[in-house]
Amino acid sequence: MKISIRKATLQDCETIHHMQRKAFASLLEKYKDYDTNPGKEEIDQIYRRFNQSFTDYYLIEDEDKVLGAIRIIRKENENMCRVSPIFILPKYQGLGIAQKVFNIIENTYPWARKWELDTILQEQGHCYLYEKLGYKKTGRENKINEKMTIVYYEKMMDDLDK
Repeated sequence: MKISIRKATLQDCETIHHMQRKAFASLLEKYKDYDTNPGKEEIDQIYRRFNQSFTDYYLIEDEDKVLGAIRIIRKENENMCRVSPIFILPKYQGLGIAQKVFNIIENTYPWARKWELDTILQEQGHCYLYEKLGYKKTGRENKINEKMTIVYYEKMMDDLDK
């Protein structure tokens, strides 16, 4: 696979919305987090975020196939970026794509000294991936319901030997 990212255009919002619903459907079914799950968002939420001056959406691609997307929230005055969300279509999950995307995205924003993201604490594979990529738990957690807790991560680029 030759993984790359392409900055999304306004015309990509419907594709992003469709993929996001598909990618998060199993988590929505499992955790019933109807108020917080990206798979439950309406298309107008994607358009609203797309039009934010501090948001960049990218399509994750393998040659001519779109495999998923990632949204970057830039906080340039703080030298910080937040990933919210990243998703890979179910049939492409578990192939190491997210790891490659994080490497690409971190190099796309070399000025970002700090990266933030959050995930579901009960999804051990997600937590393992982010920790493997150098993200550390902040200690902050948010219990969504009896089945699910959101855990927050950060990565300090100054700590790395780049």
